[in-house]
Amino acid sequence: MQLEQKVRLLTVLKEHMGQASQIRQVRCDVPLARHTSFRIGGPADVFVEPDTVDELRAVVSVVRAEQLPLFILGGGTNLLISDHGVRGVVVKLGGNFNYTVWQEQGEQEEQKALTQGRQVRVGASHSLGRFVREAVRKGYAGVEFAEGIPGSIGGGLLMNAGAFGGELSQVVESIQGVDQTAHVVSLAGDSLGFGYRRTGLPAGLIVTEIVLRLHRQPTDNLTAAMQQAQAKRHKRQPHGYPNAGSIFKNPSGTSAGRLIEAAGLKGTACGQAQVSPQHANFIVNTGRARAADVKQLMEQMQRTVWATHQVWLEPEIRLVGDWPESEEPLPRVSLQREGCDESYGRELQWLRRGEEVG
Repeated sequence: MQLEQKVRLLTVLKEHMGQASQIRQVRCDVPLARHTSFRIGGPADVFVEPDTVDELRAVVSVVRAEQLPLFILGGGTNLLISDHGVRGVVVKLGGNFNYTVWQEQGEQEEQKALTQGRQVRVGASHSLGRFVREAVRKGYAGVEFAEGIPGSIGGGLLMNAGAFGGELSQVVESIQGVDQTAHVVSLAGDSLGFGYRRTGLPAGLIVTEIVLRLHRQPTDNLTAAMQQAQAKRHKRQPHGYPNAGSIFKNPSGTSAGRLIEAAGLKGTACGQAQVSPQHANFIVNTGRARAADVKQLMEQMQRTVWATHQVWLEPEIRLVGDWPESEEPLPRVSLQREGCDESYGRELQWLRRGEEVG
């Protein structure tokens, strides 16, 4: 996007979002690495943080009128953003979408909750892990499996986050959001087409709120289940380096990590992206890894697992942004543990700019 177009778009967005819009809410050329758990990602042409549903509707209206691409950035997990950034407009829901509202509990409601469960409304930008701990403290079951899953509950919904036999789809009663025509819509949970690590949301829908129904259980039991999930995750998954979570979906009847490890890929590196020595279905950023490093490593993992096991691994993370094939051709990833040639290429300008601003 040309500078003149960015400046004009900033002006139009601020006008439509109203006088309350501050400079922090509408900016251009914002490095996205700081907004992702991988700590990788080039700049957004335009970056917007609406704080209300009306502001979000205004953004959608402008983007539609300008015929620009729109990407919704949640907690920044389960995705890999290109080194070249994201064209068009990137939206990250503001602080007013970070809330929980529990259904009022009088004596009559308390008795009803024992049999029918208790309803809770959760803003899409609220931390999934924080919500899990809140529910357990209150003595409500249904999400304790998600302890330790990073990101927002909105992102968890999009991926139908799950672990240890539980999935968000089991407790979602309904959702609310803004569609691509800027209208507010509500959808029942059983209409969302949940599947393994996916949700069949209507195209262009931006989820703003999730309504869950949880059921009473003794707090001690829930705490124990949550701690068990936490211990399993801590034992199996890497710590200390940025990562995006599981890279590939588990094929039917086996696990991606087991196949990758059996193919001899644990510890394999490309640039400063490395297949985790602790869990083979994780790639960790050991320093200043580029998205190109990670993408090349993913492709190598897919090819090697196919050659070894005749199983093609499907990515669980999403690749987002501008991925020009003709720009800066990258060397092939070596199967050797020492990884790529040290003369991998120049550092991109956006990385230097990101370093300067902190």
